[in-house]
Amino acid sequence: MSVHSVRAFFAERHPEIEIEEFDTSTATVALAAAALSVTEGQIAKTLALRVEDRAILVVMRGDSRLDNKKFKTAFGTKARMVGTEDVEQLTGHPVGGVCPFGLATPLQVYCDVSLKQFDVVFPAAGSKNTAVRIEPEHMATLVGAEWIDVALAPEAGF
Repeated sequence: MSVHSVRAFFAERHPEIEIEEFDTSTATVALAAAALSVTEGQIAKTLALRVEDRAILVVMRGDSRLDNKKFKTAFGTKARMVGTEDVEQLTGHPVGGVCPFGLATPLQVYCDVSLKQFDVVFPAAGSKNTAVRIEPEHMATLVGAEWIDVALAPEAGF
């Protein structure tokens, strides 16, 4: 799956969105920002989390962290990361390439309002060396995401 399922996703829903492939890794926020020549905030990182017995995806700006207090308010439970061994099975994408597009299993996607600070963001595209350029609102619409506020602002000094 991975990048192939993301290509199929865009071919079906929005063929003009191109997947950018790099000779270097984009598996971390810092590496992706360097490869794309953008700020770390513009990298849209995707977190696979468990809420009780189900997995969800939260997409947020790359230079922020999950605010546990906000998460608990939004979901009524403590945030728990999906184990790395289960991420690829659930999403179809390897860690470092996880994105909300072309998923192996249907997962509820949430976009953090922190993404709205940017005209364009760069989520991964299913592999450790790909990304797409997309407007945050367009991304949320394409994946049926709900907007939430669960990010700790980078200026909060984490």
